[in-house]
Amino acid sequence: MKILSVDIGTGTQDIFLYDSKLDLENGFKLVLPSPTMMVHRRIKQAAQARTPVLLTGVMMGGGPSAWAALDHARAGIPVYATPEAAKTLDDDLDKVERDGIKIVSDDEALRLPESVQRITFRDFDLPAIKQVFSSFGVDLSDLAAVAVAVFDHGNAPPGVSDRQFRFDYLDRRLRQENSLASFAYLPEDIPPIMTRLQAVARSAGGMDCPLVVMDTAPAAVLGANFDPVVARRGQKIIVNVGNFHALAFRLGEGGVEGVFEHHTGEIDLPRLETLLRALADASLRHEDVFDDMGHGALMYSDDEFEFGADEFDVVVTGPRRSLFNRQSEIANRKPEIENRKSLRPYFAVPFGDMMLAGCFGLLAATAEVLPYLAGAVHRSMRGAGGSGTAPWDA
Repeated sequence: MKILSVDIGTGTQDIFLYDSKLDLENGFKLVLPSPTMMVHRRIKQAAQARTPVLLTGVMMGGGPSAWAALDHARAGIPVYATPEAAKTLDDDLDKVERDGIKIVSDDEALRLPESVQRITFRDFDLPAIKQVFSSFGVDLSDLAAVAVAVFDHGNAPPGVSDRQFRFDYLDRRLRQENSLASFAYLPEDIPPIMTRLQAVARSAGGMDCPLVVMDTAPAAVLGANFDPVVARRGQKIIVNVGNFHALAFRLGEGGVEGVFEHHTGEIDLPRLETLLRALADASLRHEDVFDDMGHGALMYSDDEFEFGADEFDVVVTGPRRSLFNRQSEIANRKPEIENRKSLRPYFAVPFGDMMLAGCFGLLAATAEVLPYLAGAVHRSMRGAGGSGTAPWDA
């Protein structure tokens, strides 16, 4: 049995092919440029030649792709976009047009001259992934499932902060089902407000196997649990330091006890440690993060988490985990915390690969969403805890 998992971030897309006939450590894997970075490069190349571009497809991850499109328009080079693709830049299409992007219908797009370069927006490109694997003699025609993770702010109504909107969504999901796997869906179950997840499902249309979609941060934290050292601890704090977002979950025997999410570029190590300490002692409040240009915080337990119980204080994963290189931050410490002992990080390496934490989380969540696959997946992932725990229940 094979399951393809694809964790799509800002910098990279991390791909793991699970095969029940192989040990997990022998599964085939790829770390490739993210779709938004690929689009960014294509638009920048078009800018060098001052070539007009047409953006088609569906909503995808913004950041680099959106910045490149806006820079193109500001340089006086025509940029056209179909409505679905334009939502990558902003859900408010009037604002997109005010920023210099010309919104065109699908019919109008077809009538644009051939001199306009066509660039397709989509997060998930299964044919391209199949082609890469095929070039190495690996057949993906017999997949039992495909699992894809992306970060989705959700479609906030006009006048509502997208940061607040996302945190309200996280709160509802955790109150309904307090588990990390609750952020994974089959296409028909995706909440209507989660428009990027919906776009992934549309991009994957026509597959002959089930699709599971999930939010990236819960996937990475769930995957980090399969590091044997992490899995042995019942209560823990795991922080995923991504290229754009830093998200920390406090986990206990009953599920999620607290969570906060900030923008990685807005924080340094002292600030991150302060938030983690507040998450641990249950003093963290939503406004502590939201008013600091982060997304927010939620606490579901008033109990205090004790640091220093054993060899580490906090579990760290994610591509920006180097933020925990303390030496580079000492000079930036504020006077009130300069004498405070730094938190001791443990860098999780589930099945020997930090970059694939999200893929392993996707695999575990897929076993929950598609229970008929759970037996094989659990057998493959069993033993990560070393203490009889089941990390996929986190």
